[in-house]
Amino acid sequence: MQHAIAVALLVLVALSLPVRADRHDLTLMVTGDDARGWEAVGRLDLGGRGFCTGALIATDLVLTAAHCLYDRDSGERIDPAEIEFKAGMRGGRALAYRGVRRAMTPEGYAFVGTGSGAASAEDVALLELSQPIRSARITPFETVEKVVAGAQVGVVSYAHDRAEAPSLQQTCDVLGEEKGLLVMGCDVDYGSSGSPVFSFEDGVARIVSVISAKAEMEGRSVAIGVALEHPLPGLRTRMANRPGAFGGLSTGQVRVVGAGQRTETGARFVRPEIDADIDTGGS
Repeated sequence: MQHAIAVALLVLVALSLPVRADRHDLTLMVTGDDARGWEAVGRLDLGGRGFCTGALIATDLVLTAAHCLYDRDSGERIDPAEIEFKAGMRGGRALAYRGVRRAMTPEGYAFVGTGSGAASAEDVALLELSQPIRSARITPFETVEKVVAGAQVGVVSYAHDRAEAPSLQQTCDVLGEEKGLLVMGCDVDYGSSGSPVFSFEDGVARIVSVISAKAEMEGRSVAIGVALEHPLPGLRTRMANRPGAFGGLSTGQVRVVGAGQRTETGARFVRPEIDADIDTGGS
């Protein structure tokens, strides 16, 4: 049977703690060999407000988190012209630099700063680049719109303590899913908002989610991701049709402790204020 677990929402008070003993550690990708195959992941610099992580899903489209597009203090939408995507950035240098022509979020998404929307199943965004990235070294990722509890996934992310090169966590578990949000045993930190979450079926990396928030479960750190099944197809359709628009889980307490917001160096976790239930997908 499924076990419901309460979600209590708190301010971040500690860095990541291990969720499972068999969870793989982060691998910093500092060389070309390390980063081979992951060049379509890049850093999104947000007009001097810090950065998030994003990934190409087409030669001219970057997938990231919707809250990355808003100024934390004012709540205003960041002008796309102030955003820059740095594909495959390592050691302070990227394989490709592109401005953003327009940005689009789901119609149901509302940025509410430190309020209840910080963990939202609509927290995804598409950015159309000013020019496509066409390079034999940079291949956009396919997306998968469904992932189940118990699946193993990986994450590629930038963060405040690894801002100049991405890190790969090859294996972490999808612990549960409820109402379009995935709970995963993955390491995320300031700046990881929008990071792509990958499945590896048939040996091919495909994006199944983007990182939206960090959480605590029974004193241990987990990541909250957005399931792409609901928001992404409609978002892609709207983007295509509106050119020029601006765009199984153990019983216990899970405490969402933040969604990524910019600081000078990355994302900052803020205090949501809603309660929700997350059920296991197992028996």
